[in-house]
Amino acid sequence: MSVDLHKLRERMRAFINEEVIPAEKVLGIASPDATATLKALQARAKELGLWALGHPAHLRGGGLPLYDFALINEIIGRSEYGQAAVGTNSMQDSIMLDLYASPAQRERWLKPMVNGDIRPSVGLTEPEVAGSDPTRIRTTAVLDGDQWVINGHKWFTSNANVAAFTTVFARTEGEEATPHRAISAIIVPAGTPGLEISRVVKTMGSTQGNHCELQLRDVRVPADHLLGERGAGFTIAQRRLGPGRIFHCMRWLGQAQRAFELMVERANSRYAHGSLLAEKGEIRRYIAESAAEIQASRLMTLDAARRYDQDGRALVEISMVKFWGARVLHNVIDRAIQVHGALGVTEDTPLESMYRHARYARIYDGPDEVHRMVVARKLLADLDAAPWAGLPA
Repeated sequence: MSVDLHKLRERMRAFINEEVIPAEKVLGIASPDATATLKALQARAKELGLWALGHPAHLRGGGLPLYDFALINEIIGRSEYGQAAVGTNSMQDSIMLDLYASPAQRERWLKPMVNGDIRPSVGLTEPEVAGSDPTRIRTTAVLDGDQWVINGHKWFTSNANVAAFTTVFARTEGEEATPHRAISAIIVPAGTPGLEISRVVKTMGSTQGNHCELQLRDVRVPADHLLGERGAGFTIAQRRLGPGRIFHCMRWLGQAQRAFELMVERANSRYAHGSLLAEKGEIRRYIAESAAEIQASRLMTLDAARRYDQDGRALVEISMVKFWGARVLHNVIDRAIQVHGALGVTEDTPLESMYRHARYARIYDGPDEVHRMVVARKLLADLDAAPWAGLPA
C-alpha cells in the first residue's frame, strides 16, 4: 500500500480534534443520542478514508504496517472514543481471528467485525486466579459428542454486554498436558443458553463501563467453534496480547500529548503569586520532564512496532515500553492535573477521566511487575536480546 503518511496523519488529526473530541460529552453518556453520534462518526471516518487503517488489507482494512499505524494511532488516542470512531478498537481480535479462525468463523465473525457491524469480546481473566498467569485458568470446556460444554467464571470481559461473541479461554486438557498446552480458545455467540452477564463492574467511581462479569453454566456450543488448535489457547492469547500492548502504548501517547497540551495552555494563562504559572521554575520542570518522557516513550513505541514488523515478536521491546509507557501516561496526566489545581479534578476537563484510565494501564494486558520481570529475565540470560544490541558499534 502506497500512502502519504504525513497527509494521512493530518487528516486523522483534523477528524479527531474537530469532530470526535467535540462529541465526547455526548458519547460519554449511554443513550440513543450517543449511539447515533458514534454511528455518524463511523460513517464519516469511512467517507474520509480513515476507517480500520491498521487492519490487514485483505480484510478490507488500511493495511498499514505496525510502525506506520503507531504514528496514526497516537492521534486516534487523543480521544478515548477515537478507536471506536475509526474502527481500530477491534484490532487485537482481528489479528487473532485472522491468524486462527476457520473459513466459516472468518465469514461469520471476522468480516463484519472489521466493517464495524459487530463487536468482539474476550473472556480471559478470572477473579479467583491471577489474570497475569493464564496457565491457572479454572474455566473448563469438555467435549460432549459434537459440542463443547463450558463451565466457569470470568470478569473484566470488556464489551461482553454489547458484543456479538466472546472468545472464552478454558481448560480443555487433562493433567497430562503441560500448563502452556492445557488451554483452548472457544467462540461463544452472545445469547447462548447458560452464558449469563452477572453485572457490569463499576471501577474507580465511574458510573458506567463495559467490564463485565460472566457466569458460564453448562454453556453448549458446536465443536467447530474451537478457535485454532485444541490446547493452543496460551499461544493464541499471547499472539493477541503482544501487538495489543503496542496498540495501548500508541494510544497512551495521544492521551499524554493531549494532557501535555492542556498543561501548557493552563501554565500560559493562569496567573498566581505575582506571575504566570509558566514563569515558575517548578512548572517549567513539569513541562520539560513531561516533554522528555513523552518523546522517550514515543521512540520506544516506534522501535517496538518496527521490531514487531520484522519478527512478529519484539518480546523485550514490548514489555519494556508497556511498563514505561504506563508510567509516563500517569506522570504527565498527574502533572497536568496539578497545574490545573481544583479544575483538574472536575469533569470540566478530560483530565480526571484520563487519570482513571491511566491507573488501569499499569494492570491490564500484564501488570508492570510482570513486564519488568520479563525484561530482566531475558537480558540476564542474553544481552544480545537488548533493543540496542543491533545498533552499529
